[in-house]
Amino acid sequence: MSRLRPLLRPLLLLLFATVGALLAGAVPVSAHAALTGSDPQQGSVVQEAPDQVSLTFSEKVAMSDGSVRVYDPKGKEADTGEVTDLGGNSYAVGLHSGLPDGTFTVTYQVVSADSHPVSGAFTFSVGAPSKTTVAVPEQEVGGGVVGGLYGFARYLSYAGFILLVGGAAFVLACWQRGAGVRPVQRLVVSGWLALTTATLAMLLLRGSYTGSGKLGDVFDLDLLGQVLQTKTGAALVSRLLLLAAAALFIAVLFGAFARRDEEVENDGEAEDPAKAEEKEIEGVDGIDGLDELEGDTVESVEDGEEDEDDDSLRRDLTFGLAIGGGVVAAGLAASWAMAEHASTGIQTGISMPLDVLHLLAVAAWLGGLATLLVALFRAPVEAQIETVAVRRFSRVAFGSVLVLTATGIYQSWRQVGTWSALTGTSYGQLLLVKIGLVALLVGIAWISRRWTSQLAEAPAEAEAEAAVEKVPAAAHASGGSGQATGGAPARVAKEGSTKVAEGGSASGVGSGSARGAGEGSEPTAERSERAAQLARQQAAMTTAREKRMRNADPGRTGLRRSVLAEAGVAVVLLAVTTVLTATEPGRTVEEAKAANAALTQEAEQSGALALDMSFDTGGKDGQGVARLEIDPARVGANEMHVYVQRPDGKPFDVPEVKVAFTLEAKKIGPLPVVPDRVTAGHWTANGVQLPMAGDWKIEITVRTSEIDQVTVSKNAKIG
Repeated sequence: MSRLRPLLRPLLLLLFATVGALLAGAVPVSAHAALTGSDPQQGSVVQEAPDQVSLTFSEKVAMSDGSVRVYDPKGKEADTGEVTDLGGNSYAVGLHSGLPDGTFTVTYQVVSADSHPVSGAFTFSVGAPSKTTVAVPEQEVGGGVVGGLYGFARYLSYAGFILLVGGAAFVLACWQRGAGVRPVQRLVVSGWLALTTATLAMLLLRGSYTGSGKLGDVFDLDLLGQVLQTKTGAALVSRLLLLAAAALFIAVLFGAFARRDEEVENDGEAEDPAKAEEKEIEGVDGIDGLDELEGDTVESVEDGEEDEDDDSLRRDLTFGLAIGGGVVAAGLAASWAMAEHASTGIQTGISMPLDVLHLLAVAAWLGGLATLLVALFRAPVEAQIETVAVRRFSRVAFGSVLVLTATGIYQSWRQVGTWSALTGTSYGQLLLVKIGLVALLVGIAWISRRWTSQLAEAPAEAEAEAAVEKVPAAAHASGGSGQATGGAPARVAKEGSTKVAEGGSASGVGSGSARGAGEGSEPTAERSERAAQLARQQAAMTTAREKRMRNADPGRTGLRRSVLAEAGVAVVLLAVTTVLTATEPGRTVEEAKAANAALTQEAEQSGALALDMSFDTGGKDGQGVARLEIDPARVGANEMHVYVQRPDGKPFDVPEVKVAFTLEAKKIGPLPVVPDRVTAGHWTANGVQLPMAGDWKIEITVRTSEIDQVTVSKNAKIG
């Protein structure tokens, strides 16, 4: 049982994280907006042209004049351009009078409440369907080069936030001595630079990202002004202001705080006052000695009071940095929480604070992990991270994982909601990948915790070796005077250092007489070359010594490897998370499917027939759903529409669609129908003749490439 006890907590934590993230509820919530209805309805035929076209979304959207466009069969604009808010989640655009009959195309381009762009198109007909010359752009809003750059900036901003907040938290909470370590300083400053650069880039790209998608519009000041008036623009500007405060925090952390810590460390390395006092007592005689001792005691008391003042000042500085840094970090996290998924849907008063905690926990864990990695691989030997600091971070990381698990359970419930959404939508599948990566990361972290428990403090011999081997460097820097005065440094150095030092003496930097003669006749260029050679030798010795000391403790070697593996998984996890935040949540997809099902039911009740058939041609990008609507689904002439959609419900522009009707009971058919393409994903045919009532087999053939096609079928009663 004692052997299983160390495994109990990490295993329970892993189980809790995995099961909790899979929990689902039944209360609907939306994040990305989805079109849930329109008037006229998609694919419908009206007898007279309406005065306006209305659209209903699953949530509030940001919409301006020109966000909805209506085109007549010849591709001319049929709308007035003015968009009216009808209340709720419905919006309308007016139409011109005197419009011709035929098929009209409606396009929309809006921004959902969680800052993601949403676009789409549908058709309706006046009088009867017709061909149309309207070309709906295949590139979706938020795609292309601008979309790629914006996505990269999002990833860079998350990475910068993690390094900035996590690195600073690691220094303050776990390893205050690390404030003076140059690689750690570079890591935190790099995080600040990355977050600042990414925020500026997102601010410039935002207008084009949600609008035209053109790279040339990045520096359009009018677009930038419009972005600044949106919720996302305000969040980005607030983030920049907070980053200015973060720059001041970094300056104090790596300036005054690091110097104060260095002073305390130098005082600790000075000679022990008790030992010095003992030595002086042995050498004093009589009253004069006692008077001298009394004076030294008074000075010692004053020094002690001064040390107490220094400790108090250092504690106050640490407390101030912790409070100020915590406020700035929470503000930076809130700039995401108040503008993205957590700010929409139900229980926003709970979801936004929990999202802030989620982001802070991610930064504390992954950012601290990156800082630990730098400390283990890049910190100088004399500034090697202490075992107690590693153990402190192990506790911080464990607490962060607990917070991540609790907040992740809640957010997963909000964004997924049902088991079908978890397994049947892109968002749910990405969430499962993220859960798997988190499980892997926790497993590697458990291995790191085992290595942490086996760590040994840096041996005194290694510290002595580091101090001793500094002497040859000083000797070479002074031109070899150490060897000339008796070779004392060479006697205390390691054997390897001694040989190099002796070699230097034999070459002209040894005895006083030889060196004097050499300096008198040896050219300056040769002396400079020899000095450079000695410097290279010393650098090689120092590198070898540091590597030898780093590898002296097998526990640290194992910890470095496991932490490196953790960091690799964390990079992939961050990439998946970035994609996840830009993916339409499972609940919204399910709501859109439910809305389509309601329209299908309404059509069936009115006498029309609607069938959905899933297909897979087996090639690349070959999956989708073919939806057939036939009206009035009676004997005689019928109007037929075929809508080809991708698995996410968006139009799928395939090269060819064919339909065939067969009444097997009467041995009629197959009766082929070749519909005409109206727009991307929409095919139609008029006057489809069905000669007899019965249970008809309806076959749809979909071709997705030159060689990939498939035929799917369903039976339906007609007449």
